[in-house]
This record gives sequence, structure tokens and C-alpha cells, in this order.
Amino acid sequence: MGYKETLLQPIMIGNRKCENRFFAQPMECVDSDEEGNPTELTYRRYENLFKGHFAFIDLEAITVTNESRARKTQLEIMPRNVKALTRFVRSLKEINPNALFVFQLTHSGEISEPDFSRRVTVKPVYGLGGDLLSEEEVDKIIDQFAEAAKIVQDVGADGVDMKLCHGYLGSQILRPYNDRPWKYGGAWENRAQFAYDLYERIRKATNFDKDFLIGSKISMWEAFPGGFGSAGPDSPLMDMREPIDLIKGLEERGAQYFVESLGNVHCSMEFMEAGSEDPYLSYLHMYFSKLMKDNLKPETVVVGSHFSSFRGKVNKLLSIEPEKSSMFAMGARCIEDGIVDMVGLGRQSFADPYTPLKLEEGREDEVKYCTQCLNCEELMIRQMPVGCVLYNKTYTELFREARKKYGKLAELHT
Repeated sequence: MGYKETLLQPIMIGNRKCENRFFAQPMECVDSDEEGNPTELTYRRYENLFKGHFAFIDLEAITVTNESRARKTQLEIMPRNVKALTRFVRSLKEINPNALFVFQLTHSGEISEPDFSRRVTVKPVYGLGGDLLSEEEVDKIIDQFAEAAKIVQDVGADGVDMKLCHGYLGSQILRPYNDRPWKYGGAWENRAQFAYDLYERIRKATNFDKDFLIGSKISMWEAFPGGFGSAGPDSPLMDMREPIDLIKGLEERGAQYFVESLGNVHCSMEFMEAGSEDPYLSYLHMYFSKLMKDNLKPETVVVGSHFSSFRGKVNKLLSIEPEKSSMFAMGARCIEDGIVDMVGLGRQSFADPYTPLKLEEGREDEVKYCTQCLNCEELMIRQMPVGCVLYNKTYTELFREARKKYGKLAELHT
């Protein structure tokens, strides 16, 4: 079977049919209005993904609270946003009714930006800090997630991605570093209970609707001492016992899919999104995706990450033939070998949101490939609207403005 046939095969996620194997990663783009509603820029980005035939689209991290958030103009999901989100989902579904559309629900915790919100923590991390969360506050946050999930269902979306990755609140509670003696800290059973309670509350809030998808993007290894996937509260040693136990426990509580990831926005960004000089880090994601596949039921879908690095037949990967290392060829190989079920594209979805459609129509030579320049990441760090600086003039001009006003970032991954 050629890579085109493999990548365009349908797959079931729970009771829902997914038309192909392309997943649009949740990419924060800092372009909401003052109340957290989608703007014209937001509409334009997602309209292109729906027109481009991504079969499974994950709405960027949408915050369940205005109090603690990472982006000044971040999408929000509260009762005040219902009308705007209803119009948003309806508009996109009119473009491509077959695409599955889930919302990634988040709370930023210690990643919240104190310049405009409240930074909170379950245990202060060096270089971050924040107000210590109480058990009552965390229970209220769980209420907010459950309410948000009900809103997702009511506005016509297809499910939720409960964010447990990249150092946001879900990761913060799960990691061994959270050894504080409290309801959601210390022993693994206590830390895992947060995620389990969250799933159970979301399923109850959405009336245990089997057609409503629930899953999580998970950093299987946060890549710092004491981070999730570590052997202890201050250990630099990787240990996969807790991540494996987590995905099994979430599967038992209704998860139909998982999105594999690694890293943490504060200290290990390279594992989340490798730069142009280290594309080989993408190979690590294959190991962790396979680890998920090997410990889950065959019907539970695993979405692989970090495929943008492979690009077309021109990349910086050595010791492998170009025709085998392209994004399409490598994605298909991973599906055929049982490493992943779907190919997740993040920065590539910025570079060319029509990537799946171009493959479908035999126009692979027209695909615009991400160069891993990370200029989109610089826009996000600047709290500016995010998109592809190379191929999209709107973001090219924003980037020029940022450089003219602020100069070049001394270090991107900060």
C-alpha cells in the first residue's frame, strides 16, 4: 500500500468515523477578542483547516477560567462565550460537516502570565512560583472543566481533549514533583485522582454520551527532574510506570483517543517542537507513541506528534533516504507499523492548512512545508497573533513589527 492510501484511510474514534489519518494539533494563536471569543483571524485559521480536509481538528487550548491564563487574548469557554462559540462551530461545520472537532480544555496554573492574570501552583517550581492552590480551589477548577465540557457539547462540537501536557495544570498535578501532602499530591494514587475525577465529571456533565469524544494530549515525559514520567520528586531518571498507569486508567474511564507528546513549555520546549537544527528529536515521539499503543486496547486511537520535522524529501535528517524520511512517507510507515493511528501536524498546519487536501488531489508537489524556523513561536512569546511567518503575509507583517519594536529574542525557548 502506498503512503497516499494509508494516510487517506478512514478510522473509527469511539462511535465516530474519521475520514482520514490527519490530525490538526491544538496550536495556541493569541487572537481572541477581549472576552475570549473567536475573531476574524481565528475564523480564518480554522476555516482553512476545515477546507484543507484535516479529518480530526483539535481547537487550541481554550481556558476554562479568565483568572489564570497563559495568553492575554486566549480563547475562553464560559457561559458568556456560548453564543460566539455556537456561531463558530456552526460556521466551520458548514464548510466540512464530516470533520471531527474537539476542544482542548485547559487551565494554565503556574504557566499563567502574572502581568494580566493570577499565577497559581500546586508546588512552586524554580523560576516560576505562584500562589499555592488549595484543595477547595482545585475542586472548583474541576467544576469549571465539567461546565466547559457541557458547553462544548451544547455548541455542537464533537468532544474534548482534556489537556494533560506541556507543564499546564494537568501536568503540574500529575508529576512526582507534586509531593505536597494534600488531596491531589504525594502518592501516585492521589495525583492520578485529579485526572480520573476530571474524566468522570466530564462524562457525567455530558450525560455519558458515547458519541461525544473524550481524550487527552499527554506529555509522557516532561524532561526535567521530578516532571511527569520521572522516577521521583527530584529524579532526572525517566520512569514510564505512572504514564502507562495513567493512560490505562483514563481508558477505563472512557478515553477513546490520546495525543502523544513530550516536554514542558518552561524548560524543555525542544521536545515539544524541535528547531531546524535538531529534527532527529522527532524520532523520540515514535517510541512514546508505540508505548501508548502497546498498553492500550486496539480500538483506542493514538495520535502521533512531531511529524512536521520530516517535511518533504528535503530535510536535515541524515542516514536515511530522502524518499523514506518525508512527512508523508514517515507518517504512513508509522501507521503501517502500528506505532500510531493518526499523524498529528502542528506547525505544518500553519505552513499549509491544505496539506491533506493536496495529498488527496495528487498535488503533493504543491505542499508548503514548515521550515522549523520557530518564528511562529516567537510571536506567541510576544503575546501576538500566531501563524506562519514564512507563507502568510498577515503574520510576516506582525513579525516584522515585533522585531522592529522589541528586537530579536536572545533565547527563543524561555
